[in-house]
Amino acid sequence: MAENSNAAVAEPEQDTSVEPREQERQKPKQQPRYHVILWDDDDHTYEYVIRMMKELFGHSTEKGFQIAEQVDNGGRAVCLTTTREHAELKRDQIHAYGKDSLIGRCQGSMSASIEPETG
Repeated sequence: MAENSNAAVAEPEQDTSVEPREQERQKPKQQPRYHVILWDDDDHTYEYVIRMMKELFGHSTEKGFQIAEQVDNGGRAVCLTTTREHAELKRDQIHAYGKDSLIGRCQGSMSASIEPETG
């Protein structure tokens, strides 16, 4: 009688539990968070900001309006808090968004920056 080389062999179970301290060391460290800041100017309308927030950030019309209002009243608004790489991408997208066609004197996109989240 020939041996069956496809036969399954049961392996003894290994204890994969990890000590609590070792689990803490294995957790990936959370990346620092950054705010994407939109800065106020007189050359962009609320409609422009709302449309940009919807297209670039996926914000609702209401959230876009809140950001437009905050920029207008406070000079700046946080659009998003995320990882540095993603914040840099979103800042660059704001800079590349283009001018506001509703204002004739508008020369280009709004200004944005990133800053570390504190607290």
